[in-house]
Amino acid sequence: MNKKEITTAQNPLEEIENLILTIRGKQVMLDRDLARLYGVETKRLNEAVKRNLERFPDDFMFQLTKEEFDNWKSQIVTSNWMSQNATSNSILKGARKCPYAFTENGIAMLSGLLNSSIAIHVNIQIMRAFVAMRHTLFDKNQLFSRIENIEHHQLLMISLYTNNIHNIISGNLF
Repeated sequence: MNKKEITTAQNPLEEIENLILTIRGKQVMLDRDLARLYGVETKRLNEAVKRNLERFPDDFMFQLTKEEFDNWKSQIVTSNWMSQNATSNSILKGARKCPYAFTENGIAMLSGLLNSSIAIHVNIQIMRAFVAMRHTLFDKNQLFSRIENIEHHQLLMISLYTNNIHNIISGNLF
């Protein structure tokens, strides 16, 4: 994908958000998705990373285990996205090695390695997508908290009404 494709997409943030996965409790993007967005081969992206491994500690980048990789492949093949946008051969082509997963910090570090106008533009889009996802998560957490408070209040009211009904039935009026 080149810069023009990203900027003319219906919703580039949504497109990028769909590529952000949760693996090992971390939100990450896979090397092949990043390479596609940057317009480079996955092999070239990984070569640049390997030449600069000191920039990528475990909390910035990690390689998927065989089990995680197999799980990811099965999700790709069976997803609705897959049936609408690609064939399994095009998505999984060359997917023999376990991919690397980059956290938000790892992706930011990549921008220092891939110093092209496309990489800069894509990184800005990716950072915006991560921020948008954090805002969405925060909003959902606030909503869950409000629902929890309402449920607690309803349980208290039900308990009060149940006690009042029990007192009325047993003849113990207030």
